[in-house]
Amino acid sequence: MAEQTMAQDVPSLIRMIDELRPTLQANSAQGEQDRRVAQESIDALEKIGAFRVTQPQKYGGFQGTSQNHVDVASAVGRGDGGAAWVTALHNMAGWLTALLPEQAQDDVWAEDPNTKVTVVLATNGKTKRVPGGYVVSGEWGYASGSLHAGWSFLGAELVDEDGNFDDTAQLLIPASDLTPKDTWYVAGMRSSGSNTWVGEDVFVPDHRVLRGSPALLGEYPGTTENTPNVYRAGWIPWLNVILVGAQLGIGRAVLDKVIDGASRPIAYTNFAHKSDSVAFQLDIAKAALTLDSADLMIARACREIDEPAAAGVYPDYLTRARNRAYVGRAAETVSNAINMLLTAHGSGGFAEVNALQRFWRDQAVAARHAFILPALGYELYGKALLGRTDGDSVTPLV
Repeated sequence: MAEQTMAQDVPSLIRMIDELRPTLQANSAQGEQDRRVAQESIDALEKIGAFRVTQPQKYGGFQGTSQNHVDVASAVGRGDGGAAWVTALHNMAGWLTALLPEQAQDDVWAEDPNTKVTVVLATNGKTKRVPGGYVVSGEWGYASGSLHAGWSFLGAELVDEDGNFDDTAQLLIPASDLTPKDTWYVAGMRSSGSNTWVGEDVFVPDHRVLRGSPALLGEYPGTTENTPNVYRAGWIPWLNVILVGAQLGIGRAVLDKVIDGASRPIAYTNFAHKSDSVAFQLDIAKAALTLDSADLMIARACREIDEPAAAGVYPDYLTRARNRAYVGRAAETVSNAINMLLTAHGSGGFAEVNALQRFWRDQAVAARHAFILPALGYELYGKALLGRTDGDSVTPLV
């Protein structure tokens, strides 16, 4: 692998990730075994700037759009699903950090712009209001990338001085104030290191608190007249769409590998090469088009996030609901394409030594992230189209 330095822009970053693909692929099996992305892969991705896609330019980041974020995660996903998921989540948390006041951003990046942040949106933390901030305690599971992070956004319920519920929020906390709990024993995405953070009576100053109710309306505590428009995008749509980037890349990786195996025979037939079979040809075409449809759907979802942000306009409710449905549909579509491809490839794809089964398991786990469950997105969008107002169970996160 040629020596690489920090990319100058997102297109050059993606080209560098493509060059790293053999390294990512070679390390993926060990990463799964160790239940953490191989340090060689993390170091190589960090060196070219893969974890700085959403970081403000003033800290050496690319200040990228949601489409940039998806494209980078997808590029990594063609090499290693776990590395792609960690890349996506660190970049998600980078964007969240940029929504906070400059003091909080300095806390994270002023000394080391390579500092990585994790995020657990679930509001598991319990707080007490104290002068200048909150004291929080709790356990936060599925902290993807926590093994490589210096900070984490963790969800909590805020209370007022009398102990009454005030709002939900994301609290930015240094890893040094948290204890990792080894809980990530799963069938797929094993290398994501999505363990549990534990905090006990951790003080969080007000400047590191991102309140949920204003954020749902596009009102962020760090917004000033000089804030770049990329940090004015719709909160939930932005957080939602990034969860599918790694899956798009995994789908392409499976397609690549099945095509690579097309020269092999089909058992119990006279076909010396799979590629000689019209049925196989049709399966490849259908799967490729299915993956194309997922890419196109997410491209539209990103346009509906990035274009309003660039114009300084907050997307309306129907657009936000449709965006959530897009993401669930895209994840479901990638799952369908991978199933087609594994059937076309044959049972050999499920051998432990075959990377196909790892890509299959990784995407199967990622597709079931609660934030992007297709049925919830469809319900939300259907209610919005019909003008229904009885969607309280699904509307809080739009």
